[in-house]
Amino acid sequence: MRLRVRGFLPVVGALLLAGAAAGTASAHIVQQAGPYSVALGWLEEPAYAGTANAVQVIVKDASDNPVADLAAGDLKVVVSTGGQSTGALSLDPSFDEDTGLGTKGEYRAWLVPTIPGDYTFHLSGSIHGQAIDETATSSDTTFDPVIAPTDAQFPVKLPTIQDLATRADRVDARLSSMQDAATAASRDAASARDDATRALAVGAIVGGLGLIVALVALIVVFRSRRRTA
Repeated sequence: MRLRVRGFLPVVGALLLAGAAAGTASAHIVQQAGPYSVALGWLEEPAYAGTANAVQVIVKDASDNPVADLAAGDLKVVVSTGGQSTGALSLDPSFDEDTGLGTKGEYRAWLVPTIPGDYTFHLSGSIHGQAIDETATSSDTTFDPVIAPTDAQFPVKLPTIQDLATRADRVDARLSSMQDAATAASRDAASARDDATRALAVGAIVGGLGLIVALVALIVVFRSRRRTA
């Protein structure tokens, strides 16, 4: 039996090209800086909260050749979300000339995004004297937001960092409440002990006074009897 492949091959080719185009266009924003194109986005996508990732920058020249000779720190990125920002993170080349490992023109700044949401990258520095100052926020047209890892977990869904932090806060609150209660109980016990000590002291004084009064009364009675006799 002979397979008819002539009509099938163009379909496969079209699908492969469509997939390649989608893979190239998604997850990064490409901006022009003078003669250089700069692609900016997450290294790993989907980007999961609590998982190590990196800001990835790919630099090419006007001839679409990778620019692989930038030193560590020539480009830096500040990552921000939820009103908080990192310091300036150095984008280091991933290509190692000694081993030939890595990708030419690719630069990475490693970090672990810890909460889901939209993130903003502020890229600055220079490429062979060309100043770079670009800002981009995750969106449908730039790069992906950070998402919770629960949808990808199987078979057991693990608590997120936020869940663990919330639980830790609750435990801390309970411990603090218990400590406050223990302190109050200790304070009350000390107060009761002081009251008991004062009561014993007053009782001893009263008892002593009573004994003195009794002795004086006995002396008076004894003397009265002697005079009568």
